[in-house]
Amino acid sequence: MTRLFIDVHILQTVPPSNVNRDDTGSPKTAVYGGVRRARVSSQAWKRATRTEFRSLVDPAGLGVRTKRVVELIAERIGEIDLIAERIGEIDHDRAVFREPDERVAAAAQVLKDAGIALEKPKKRKDEVVDPVEQSKYLLFLSATQIDRLAELAIAAKGGATDKGAAKAAAKGADSIDVALFGRMVADDANLNVDAAAQVAHAISVHGVNNEFDYYTAVDDRSPEDNAGAGMIGVVEFNSSTLYRYATVNLGMLEKNLGDSKATVLAVEAFAKAFVRSMPSGKQNTFAHRTLPDAVVFSLREDQPVNLVTAFEEPVNAVGAARSVAAAKALVARYSAIESSFGDGATRNFVVATGDGADTLSAIAEPVSFAEAVEGVVDSVRAALGVSS
Repeated sequence: MTRLFIDVHILQTVPPSNVNRDDTGSPKTAVYGGVRRARVSSQAWKRATRTEFRSLVDPAGLGVRTKRVVELIAERIGEIDLIAERIGEIDHDRAVFREPDERVAAAAQVLKDAGIALEKPKKRKDEVVDPVEQSKYLLFLSATQIDRLAELAIAAKGGATDKGAAKAAAKGADSIDVALFGRMVADDANLNVDAAAQVAHAISVHGVNNEFDYYTAVDDRSPEDNAGAGMIGVVEFNSSTLYRYATVNLGMLEKNLGDSKATVLAVEAFAKAFVRSMPSGKQNTFAHRTLPDAVVFSLREDQPVNLVTAFEEPVNAVGAARSVAAAKALVARYSAIESSFGDGATRNFVVATGDGADTLSAIAEPVSFAEAVEGVVDSVRAALGVSS
């Protein structure tokens, strides 16, 4: 197995915003270094990254995460039947599943044969028809796995499928997002996929105090002599410079995908999507989508190294941008680890804007984002022995 880790370090400033909120509606926070920090959960940024994939990767190479997997397979059975009918392989009178209920039953059967537990969701008061069975948990399946399961159900013609074949259909041909972020199936550990990517919770490099926006909304149809508001409310927010970190285990990714060329494409998609993505919490209220102040790609053969300890002591900027002060702290921590442990990255690629570029040149000469991604991809190709 190829031993190479692709670390991604990002400094990114966001304006007043509520990017990722807790159950009370407040921006998420964490205590680090004894100081309250702004926080964006890894789950939120992984979701944003997966969403960004849609503009970079053919939909056929992506997966679907849902509890409504029976409906998903049933729909695919109907599509396959319809295509077969149109090209003359079957006529309407001999279609395998002519009724929706038959397709649903077949889909449920093949999933159960694959070892995936299903349950009936509670019927809502306004529902007339009994709800379709769902998986007990969110299930991550690739487009190829969905096709294979649907084809097995069709071949079984409503009966039980071969359990070994069903398990194999659900296990093989992982999509890029499944290979990167993994899958856990509580009912059958053999269907689990170990994630090739790890994503840290993003935290601010400094302490934060949440603020409150007290707002009012005017009723356009209220009488002129009514000066009252039609609605009042409060939104909590903060502003911060975040340190973001993720790492990709190239060997694990290649194992999950089973193809070196697909692995190269997956690394390129992740590098672009993770850097450019942004969780969408309260985005219409705050329009908080920014691009990073700095990005460092580090390729390592020893182990992943999260540089968050650069910010254990909160960054205080006096007379300079906080992102620049954060860049200095990042470089200092990188250099300290390299000199103390003797373990440095085999290659680094730096993208930086403004005054931070001069500071980060101590790691590598800054280049454009496109050039940095190209450098990472070329390094991955060389490690896997894939020609360009």
